[in-house]
Amino acid sequence: MDRYESYFRSIIHAVKAINSSLEPSDVIAAIVEQAVKGMGVKASTLRLLDRSGKLLKASATYGLSREYLRKGPVEVEKSGVDRLALQIGIQEIEDVCCDPRFQYPEAAREEQIVSMLAAPLRVKDRSVGVIRVYTGDKRAFDQAEKEFLSAVADISAVAIENARLHQALKTDYETLLAFETRRFDD
Repeated sequence: MDRYESYFRSIIHAVKAINSSLEPSDVIAAIVEQAVKGMGVKASTLRLLDRSGKLLKASATYGLSREYLRKGPVEVEKSGVDRLALQIGIQEIEDVCCDPRFQYPEAAREEQIVSMLAAPLRVKDRSVGVIRVYTGDKRAFDQAEKEFLSAVADISAVAIENARLHQALKTDYETLLAFETRRFDD
């Protein structure tokens, strides 16, 4: 199977996962898995900005150890690669252990992560998070890989926003139902 067929299949699987569930955790877990499989990389993470906009919280991962995930918070100010991805778009690092934009180079070395590619998740004109893919060997990502990850990021942002809207509607409905039930019980 050539890489474009792999990209195509991964996009199809991601879209099917999105269409089959409005549960955000299920959707984004499928997305990071398909990013890894489609690109043939070691691992992937999808991180969403917290309410303050200062931290990127891990929402889904695939292919990373628990130890690596416990390395510490990803702070937008301290993670140059994420800050740039959120502000201007896709970012690449060929060797995370030697690049000052990467916040945790020692943890990456222990996890045997060498290269990474990060793409912003955007809803309309605002960034809501970042998806990253990691390799175990030094790699310069080509334009097709960057476009594929950007497409996955765009699909992810739409899916996450839809799931959030669904959750808000569900909460509003349950609140209204509880109010109506109390009104008729009184």
